[in-house]
Amino acid sequence: MRGVDYPSTYQQLLDWFPDNDSCLDYLAALRWPEGFVCPKCEAREFWRTGAGLWMCRTCGRRTSVTAGTIFDRTRTPLSTWFAAIWFLTSQKNGMSALGLQRVLGFGSYETAWAWMHKLRRAMVRPERDKLSGVVELDETMIGGATRNSGGGYGDKVAVMIAIEHNETHRLGRVRLAVADHPGTSQLVDFATTVIEPGSTIRTDGARTLRRLADLGYTHEFTLGYSAPDKASVLPGVHLVASLLKRWLIGTLHFRVEEQHLPYYLDEYTFRFNRRNAKSRGLLFYRLLQQAVDTDPHPLKDLLKPETGIP
Repeated sequence: MRGVDYPSTYQQLLDWFPDNDSCLDYLAALRWPEGFVCPKCEAREFWRTGAGLWMCRTCGRRTSVTAGTIFDRTRTPLSTWFAAIWFLTSQKNGMSALGLQRVLGFGSYETAWAWMHKLRRAMVRPERDKLSGVVELDETMIGGATRNSGGGYGDKVAVMIAIEHNETHRLGRVRLAVADHPGTSQLVDFATTVIEPGSTIRTDGARTLRRLADLGYTHEFTLGYSAPDKASVLPGVHLVASLLKRWLIGTLHFRVEEQHLPYYLDEYTFRFNRRNAKSRGLLFYRLLQQAVDTDPHPLKDLLKPETGIP
């Protein structure tokens, strides 16, 4: 509930979380919604130490609410993290690492970039529900052409798209993933991973996709190459692809390296699937919920020495 479970304005955010202790209390409620449980002996009785730890009354184990989360071992006040999450989720199209650096006054771009990627890793739950009902399936190419590449796809990357139609015949949830190569059976594997068996899958009729009918799906297809208007064959996929490319250009200015593209797709998925949220504060709440259930991902694991920061 807006204003009860999560702040509804930035001013309310500042009022709710003026210090580290208030942030720790909020994270504890998200991490242990049924109350604290000792990870060692599973007892529930505890007291708070002066260092802000939860100490089990039974076995004496000290537990940090941020341990094992993206906030693990952070030296930055949690109120700054909360502000970063607010800025990231309250803007419809998000923000770049450079924008985050400027608004929070970070001394380095590297810090802002690392924070953004930590948060992106919390944007998609591995156990999320599969798409169902009527689902469009196809792929699009992301990126530009490489000079002197002799034609073909150049340095473009294939992105697989599955978009659901809900009961009101409007677009529902989306799922995205990077393909190793375009036009392969990997799109079928993607479909079986993100779409519930028994669903109706609409495609452009590529031969590799006709196996879907044998895998527990109703497969409907229209041959794309013979259609007078190719965009009308899979309108949902074409719309998602267009919006994705526009977001990459407008918000990130195409500063996306292929190795990190899956996490940018996770952010786009998080935003698209919550585009109708009545309160932007709800996105803040959802991301924090997932952040306390996401591994720390230290900077050394985010950066690749051979490529550096994109």
